Amino acid sequence: MANLTLETDFILTQFSDSKQTQLFHGFLFLLIYMITLMGNLLIFTLVTMDRCLHTPMYFFLKNLSFFDVGLISVTVPNFIWNCLTHRSTISFAGCVSQVLLVVHFVGSEVFILTAMSYDRYVAICHPLHYEVIMNDRICVQMVAVSWFFGSIFGILYSAGSFSLSFCGSRKLPQIFCDVPSLLKVSCSRKHITTDVSVTIGIIYGFLCLVCIGYSYIYIFNTVLRMPSLQGRSKAFSTCVPHLIVVTTFIITAVFAHLKPVPDVPHLVDFLASVFYSVMPPSLNPIIYSLRNKEIKAAVWRLLWRLHHCAMGKQ
Repeated sequence: MANLTLETDFILTQFSDSKQTQLFHGFLFLLIYMITLMGNLLIFTLVTMDRCLHTPMYFFLKNLSFFDVGLISVTVPNFIWNCLTHRSTISFAGCVSQVLLVVHFVGSEVFILTAMSYDRYVAICHPLHYEVIMNDRICVQMVAVSWFFGSIFGILYSAGSFSLSFCGSRKLPQIFCDVPSLLKVSCSRKHITTDVSVTIGIIYGFLCLVCIGYSYIYIFNTVLRMPSLQGRSKAFSTCVPHLIVVTTFIITAVFAHLKPVPDVPHLVDFLASVFYSVMPPSLNPIIYSLRNKEIKAAVWRLLWRLHHCAMGKQ
């Protein structure tokens, strides 16, 4: 029974074979994970509790933070555990869960980023109609659609990947389970379901990217025609961070999934996966809050409220 269970496990690749280096990586990623978790949960809490942040832009940002927490929590804790315990295996069920949830959160996040670009387009290019177009019902529907697309792609990718046969080596050239690595070790010659799923995913990502690009072309044209330097500065300060997040997330995700999977992975291959699964969730709280006066003001209001509560208990 033990041997049968072991044969269904997959073996993940570590950054290094050195136990000391693995411990260093484990504690480094633990630090990154805790900072990312606190940053995104802070944004989620602030937007939920502070009435001043109950706007479509921050509603989407709150959901983006939720997806970021989910995305980084699917892969990083398991990687940390493997580094600290010097293990490299993951169960079949764990591998299925990673593929399903990573694809779900990535698919959902791509649509949320598209919705955020549309929100900025309406706010800057059609400010007089903003409240009518971006009403509560539309915002909730957009978030629901992001969950729907993420779930559909998660099911398609995981079902396609794990309908394959794995009769040889189960060592994945990756630090977590993903579709390209599973195709690499599969002995199935035909994987039509996976190919169709990946093709649909590429079309979906391309359409979202086109929509984002279309929105920003109009946004920058409108901003550059603004007579007020202060107005242009404020518009750029809300759009440029979003553009940085979109560019980092989509380019690294495409690179990680479309490049050929090597037999022996190099550092660049690991970094590509880290950049789309770890870096965007880590950077989003910093990018969206570092120069955002409303987020900073909400933090001070929350601290003031907590201070008063503490004083009241005394």
